[in-house]
Amino acid sequence: MKVKIVNHSSNELPHYETSGSAGMDIRANLDTPIQLSPLERKLIPTGIHIELPVGYEAQIRPRSGLSFKRGLTCINTPGTIDSDYRGEIKVIMINLSQEIQEICHGERIAQMVIAQYETVEWNPVDTLGTTERGAGGFGSTGTK
Repeated sequence: MKVKIVNHSSNELPHYETSGSAGMDIRANLDTPIQLSPLERKLIPTGIHIELPVGYEAQIRPRSGLSFKRGLTCINTPGTIDSDYRGEIKVIMINLSQEIQEICHGERIAQMVIAQYETVEWNPVDTLGTTERGAGGFGSTGTK
């Protein structure tokens, strides 16, 4: 599938780092580095705009290495970029470490996964079918 993309940054286009990658790394588009204090969150621009076909979304997810090594992650995860959105993709980053963290231009800040979705129509009914699980949730099947 080919997807239209406009890149207003000096960064390369998002791409898959390996042949088995589900997500493409996306990079910060910054004039100056941004510092995040512990528990602080900021919206980080990427400079990219995309035009997805109807029936597809882009999911914005944290990068595991960035989260583990520096405590930087995305909130509102996965973030959804809808097929009718044409604005700049921005990433809500939060610093969960105990130290100030700096994000620099060109740094890989998140990954983007393109996924197909279904649109549903609700069918209001009075009862639902039964299952072995029923209404059990939140650990009802055990924790080990």
